[in-house]
Amino acid sequence: MHLRKLACMAMAACAVALPAQAVEQGDRAPAWRGADFSGAPVAFPAALGGEPAVVVFWATWCGYCKAFMPYLEEIQADYGGTGFKIIAINAKEDGEGDPKAYVETLGFPMIAVRDGDAIADAYDVEYIPGLMIVDGNGMVAWRRAWTDLPAGQAVAELWAGQVRAQLDGLLD
Repeated sequence: MHLRKLACMAMAACAVALPAQAVEQGDRAPAWRGADFSGAPVAFPAALGGEPAVVVFWATWCGYCKAFMPYLEEIQADYGGTGFKIIAINAKEDGEGDPKAYVETLGFPMIAVRDGDAIADAYDVEYIPGLMIVDGNGMVAWRRAWTDLPAGQAVAELWAGQVRAQLDGLLD
């Protein structure tokens, strides 16, 4: 009996040590709890409220994020009346920037989550920005592919076009 208990504990320890598998299109998005920048709790998937969401993992140091955010603002303006949400999760900060101040400068409606490293880990986000669309049922409808394009207008426009195409399909 004692050996069985030790074996179970060893298997459990190994399971905890295994790396997260990437959350891909068609997968259920992992549930999580976090806080916004005012300290209010945010729970996912309850935050969806049955509506699709663009989920973006970002950091203040990320040139790709800075290039993409104006396009995300345009998407929010164009699709805002449809009920979709933007969930912006701050992750992989290096301690140099001020994420709260950055969110405040963006000036468009979103659910902004602070200290999202554990959430990024649950989604296996290796590169910032992590960008995906989750449908109103909490299923991943799209996840951006890796790119070798440099940060800037071209990649931001590419991602904005992909997000719009996915939202058009989900919101028909």
